Amino acid sequence: MRSRGGETSDNGRSDEVIALHPAESGMQLGRALLHALHNAGISVLYQDREMKTVWARNMREPWASDSADSSGILPAAQVEHIDTAKRRVIASGNPEHVELSVPATDGIRWFQVWVDADHGDRGDVQGVVTTMVETTEQKRREQTLKTLLREVSHRSKNLLAIIQSIATQTGRYSETSDDFLTRFRGRLQSLASSQDLVTSSNWRGAALRELVRGQVVRYGADPTQSLRFNGVNPYLNPNAALHIGLAMHELAVNSFSYGALARPDGFVEVTAKLSSVTEAVDKPALSLTWVEAIVANDNRPTEKRFGSVALERVVPASLNGTATLEITGDRLEYRLVVPHGNFETE
Repeated sequence: MRSRGGETSDNGRSDEVIALHPAESGMQLGRALLHALHNAGISVLYQDREMKTVWARNMREPWASDSADSSGILPAAQVEHIDTAKRRVIASGNPEHVELSVPATDGIRWFQVWVDADHGDRGDVQGVVTTMVETTEQKRREQTLKTLLREVSHRSKNLLAIIQSIATQTGRYSETSDDFLTRFRGRLQSLASSQDLVTSSNWRGAALRELVRGQVVRYGADPTQSLRFNGVNPYLNPNAALHIGLAMHELAVNSFSYGALARPDGFVEVTAKLSSVTEAVDKPALSLTWVEAIVANDNRPTEKRFGSVALERVVPASLNGTATLEITGDRLEYRLVVPHGNFETE
């Protein structure tokens, strides 16, 4: 059985009630709609042409209670804004939509408000129906998404700048195109490895021990034999993770080519310590040291290459830190000092 109730809405759609059983009553339908309003968090207010409340249902803060003839606890400016919209609807018969932001103890609450005219049989406006729905969670999700997109854009630009710098410096110190491609691919893979750690932490950063281990393992080494990590394990911010990962990559490539990791029994020792706090600097810096034994008469290149430029200039400059690279007859030592703003400790 199909029975029509209500009227044709302003958008031309017929408001229709479909009775599933002949015994269904208007009271049952009313109870069902009240449950629907409550479950959906929808507040509905009906007022006559004089703006007097006739009935109200599911009225929650900041709106009026079910029996009150007021505007709840809304700020005066918001009350006037809604009342003005209601007066226009009563005068014109055309619906209006209002979005409100209301100050709250936990931030801003957002509401969507629809104001519709109640037309009589002759088309005259008998009253106004105001429907209110809170959209705070949806609004906050939208704001969070916009913030995340801006952050992704910012970090993507930083990453592209790093890649551009690496490409320029790699090209400057490469003799052939094949040499450039081999070295550039290795450095991009190093960045990708560090970026994976950053992304898996929801952009928080990466733990130093895991970062160092990842760069050494990339070349097939067994970290239980080839890497000895000592000291603290701070959490690096994303920028520090990418640049320190690049430094570890350059050291690992050099070690596998000419240093300790080129030998079956070779190993490198990485030590991380926090410097003591002084009056001039109220937070400790991170002192990161890579040490390995090398063969005195090996065939490693003696001229300055991108690896040493990255270790001594690019990485420390990107972290506002300092670095030294010392190579003696049988020992290589790299020491990087990282200011506290690049990491955090537990």
